[in-house]
Amino acid sequence: MAGGAVALGTGFPTLAFPDVDVRRLTLANLHTGETLCAAYWENGAYLPDALSAVNHVLRDFRTGEVHDIEPTLLDLLVALSGQTGVPAPYEVISGYRSAATNAMLHAESGQVASKSLHMEGKAIDIRVAGMDLNYLHGAALSLDAGGIGFYPVSGFVHVDVGRVRTWSGT
Repeated sequence: MAGGAVALGTGFPTLAFPDVDVRRLTLANLHTGETLCAAYWENGAYLPDALSAVNHVLRDFRTGEVHDIEPTLLDLLVALSGQTGVPAPYEVISGYRSAATNAMLHAESGQVASKSLHMEGKAIDIRVAGMDLNYLHGAALSLDAGGIGFYPVSGFVHVDVGRVRTWSGT
């Protein structure tokens, strides 16, 4: 959808965007030290080269496996930036996870879903330097879109483009 709105899948709310021709994100992968600032959508279309760069930065850092990230997850992050009013980089704790990595994390912690949307490139764990985590969580909840997990002890907010639901962890 060009312009001001995007539908994020079946049963997923439509997010409103300002009437802009460019959607841009800045991501900082805390595990690899890589950063990416890219326009991934211009003039009504996703940009394949930018999406490939996002896929690389959000790869499973444990295995090096790269997977397609759902472009509407990026749209959700842009909408979240609009809610917070802060275009600061998202610090990425976890993007894509391979099945092997997810199984290992699930075995170590009851807080990792066995069928996590991270394995489909539809989820990301984030924080923003200098932003109160409660504020980021509240802004994510206000979108009323996808899954929102709050992990105050671990220091991140999970957002995904699955069904609307919320939970808290540590």
